[in-house]
Amino acid sequence: MTRLWIGTYPEAGAGTPVGLGEGVWRVDLDDATGVLSDAELVLTLPSPSFLAVAPDGRTLYAALEVEDGQVVTLDVDERGGLTERTRVPSGGAYPCHVSTDVDGLVAVANYGSGTLGVLPVAADGEAGEPVAAHAHVGTGPVEDRQEGPHAHFVTVAPGGRHLLVVDLGTDEVRRYRRAEDRVEPDGVAVTLPPGTGPRHLDFAPDGRTAYVAGELDVQVHVLAWDPETATGTPVQTVPAVGAGVPVVGDGGAHDPVRHPDGALPSHLVVDGDEVLVAVRGADVLTRYRIGGDGLLADGRTHALGGHWPRHFVVVGPWVVVALERAHLLTVLGPDGEIVSTLPLPSPTCLAPA
Repeated sequence: MTRLWIGTYPEAGAGTPVGLGEGVWRVDLDDATGVLSDAELVLTLPSPSFLAVAPDGRTLYAALEVEDGQVVTLDVDERGGLTERTRVPSGGAYPCHVSTDVDGLVAVANYGSGTLGVLPVAADGEAGEPVAAHAHVGTGPVEDRQEGPHAHFVTVAPGGRHLLVVDLGTDEVRRYRRAEDRVEPDGVAVTLPPGTGPRHLDFAPDGRTAYVAGELDVQVHVLAWDPETATGTPVQTVPAVGAGVPVVGDGGAHDPVRHPDGALPSHLVVDGDEVLVAVRGADVLTRYRIGGDGLLADGRTHALGGHWPRHFVVVGPWVVVALERAHLLTVLGPDGEIVSTLPLPSPTCLAPA
C-alpha cells in the first residue's frame, strides 16, 4: 500500500476565496490493484496547492498559493497524521511549486510575482528564514498570460550543480548556480519559441535530453542537454494532444483558452523510456516513447474521464491523476485504461509518502 498526500484548491477553483475547507488529504493506493481508498482530510490549510516530501519522509512542505505566499513545514507522524510546525514567507506571491531537490534548501516557484524563493532547512527539517528571493524579468507575446515573469517549476539539473526555474511568462528556463548554502543567478539555460509558455520540465535517465511542456503552444519541446554547462538546445517539437482527440472545455471564466481547441498542458514526467504529459481542456494523458537518440515517437493519448488534470504521479505501473474541476482522483493502468476513481474536492497535487 502506498500513501499519497493530496494538496487542494478552494472548491470553487484557483483565485477564489481561501479558507473554505481546503487542506491536505491522505489517500491509500493499493499497489497490486491500483484501487484508491480511505480519503481523509488530515489538516485544513488555505490553498495548499503543491506539496513536497522531505527525503527522510518525516516532513512535508506545503506551498500556500495565496497573494502573501507562504511555505508550511508539517511533521508527519507514524499514523499518517500531520502537525504544523512553522510558516514562513515563500519569497513571492502565489507560490505554485516547491522542491526539496537541493540538500539543505527548499526552493519555491512563485507564479504571481515571477520569483524564485530559496529557504534554508535546519537539520530537523524545518524550513526557515531568511528567505532569498530572486526576481525574473521579461514578457512574452501572449499578453494576458505573459505580461511579466511567472515562475512555475523548480528542479535540479543533471549533475546537481545548478537549479533550474521554468518561467511561463518569459519563455525561458533560468539557471542558478549552487554555492554552499545558497544559489546564485547564472543566466538562461534555454530560450524557447515566443508564446511557448513553458510550465514543467523533466530529463531522460541519462541526463542528456530534457522535455518541456508548453502550456500555451500545446507542445512538448525536446532539448539536447549539455550537463557540463546546464544548457539546452531545442531539437524537436511534438503535439501534447494526439491527432483527432476531441477537446472539451467547460466554457467558464476559469478557462484561459489560448489554443483553438482549448488545450493546456499541465504536468510532464519522464517514466523510464516514456514521456507522459497531462493536458487540461482535452482532459487526456499523452504518452511518447523515448528513442535511443532522446527524440519522441509513437504518441498515444488516453482519456481521463474527468475535467482539468492538473497534476499526476507514477507509482509502479499506475498513473494517479488529480482532476481538479471534476473533484476526482483517477488511476490509469499500463494500457491507459481507468482502473480506479475516488471523489476528492479540487485536487491539485499528489505526493507519495
